[in-house]
Amino acid sequence: MFRRAPKSARWFARAQEVLPGGVDSPVRAFNAVGETPRFIARAKGATMTDVDGRTYIDYVMSWGPLLHGHAPRKLIKAVAAAAKHGTSFGASTALEVLLAERVRALMPSMEMVRFVSSGTEATMSALRVARAATKREKVIKFAGCYHGHADPFLVEAGSGATTLGVPTSPGVPDGAAATTLSAPYNDLETVERVFAAHPDEVAAVIIEPIAGNMGVVPPRPAFLEGLRTLCTRENTLLIFDEVISGFRVTSGGAQELYGVRPDLTCLGKIIGGGLPVGAYGGRADLMCLVAPAGPVYQAGTLSGNPLAMTAGLWALGELSPQLYTRLERLGARLADGLLDAAARARVSMYVNRVGSILTPFFTDTAVIDYASACRADTGTYARFFQGMLAKGIYPPPSQFEAWFLSTAHDESLVDRTIKVAQGVLKRVGAKG
Repeated sequence: MFRRAPKSARWFARAQEVLPGGVDSPVRAFNAVGETPRFIARAKGATMTDVDGRTYIDYVMSWGPLLHGHAPRKLIKAVAAAAKHGTSFGASTALEVLLAERVRALMPSMEMVRFVSSGTEATMSALRVARAATKREKVIKFAGCYHGHADPFLVEAGSGATTLGVPTSPGVPDGAAATTLSAPYNDLETVERVFAAHPDEVAAVIIEPIAGNMGVVPPRPAFLEGLRTLCTRENTLLIFDEVISGFRVTSGGAQELYGVRPDLTCLGKIIGGGLPVGAYGGRADLMCLVAPAGPVYQAGTLSGNPLAMTAGLWALGELSPQLYTRLERLGARLADGLLDAAARARVSMYVNRVGSILTPFFTDTAVIDYASACRADTGTYARFFQGMLAKGIYPPPSQFEAWFLSTAHDESLVDRTIKVAQGVLKRVGAKG
């Protein structure tokens, strides 16, 4: 009997006619896991439902910002009320001021804030400020860290670039790539050597203080502190890209967790409750270089739009010590359960976790940087992903991504995930 293809497959076939690769972001393509992307129809709490009516426990959570889960009732109510008054004005609103004040209260290093519409805008703008402030051009980044798709950052980038096997991108001018210097994550000695090789040339060091785009890789003890000392000594600005870690690991981000104060910080969609928004900010003397206060130009029609600002005020207003305690407990429960399931199935696995973000790497050695992350068995991860997806669990479609929990997850959902993983890993292990 003829069986019609699933709706997701049919939509993907149509998408490939009008969207490059059938998607609007590479990691959605499922290429790395040998699957067809699921087209999502709706989501609520900790679950998503695709166009074929299949429901999944979601561990992608829009790649991190949905700390409170999908479509929280009070958030939807607040955004709907704001939309009645207009979705975008191209003019100032009190909401921008209120949210900037809240961000500054939570992250005191951000003495002044500029809202933008994405993490990429935030990082490229922060780098522009750093270059203007120091009158230098070069930037040091870390192999495997991803800071958006601006030209200077597509050098040994992580996440989708790693998944696709494209560490750099065609179309990036040689001159732009030449200004970017790369060092291994968690390797302070190499950073010192890079500084020594380029005296008085480095405008900024940019880093994910908790790497999340080669999978989760926490900083080693004293690594961030060492970077702070080096940057101060070299009159170089330290930029924390907290698009993933900001407000997720603590209310003050990784800079609060590790006690290191950057000069500039970049934030992403989490400050808008998952709506399209980003921000960069830092020392007042640096931010006063930004137009119209200073000569560094940056602008955006949708920057500070009322819907994103409203969502951000609600999302950040819901943060509490109890929230992070609960997420820590859920994260530990999931990580321990996955490790136990892998051990029982005799499958090599190493789990990195900070709070509610984690990555199970299919490897038997510690993952401390990009090189060790790349030693993970992507083929095994693909089989694991396929098995989990078939049983209603939606992990990231790449070995090199973070899993995210939310306040909408609970012990029963985590335990169900672990139970599914036990069966899937048993089959994965049997196939070798």
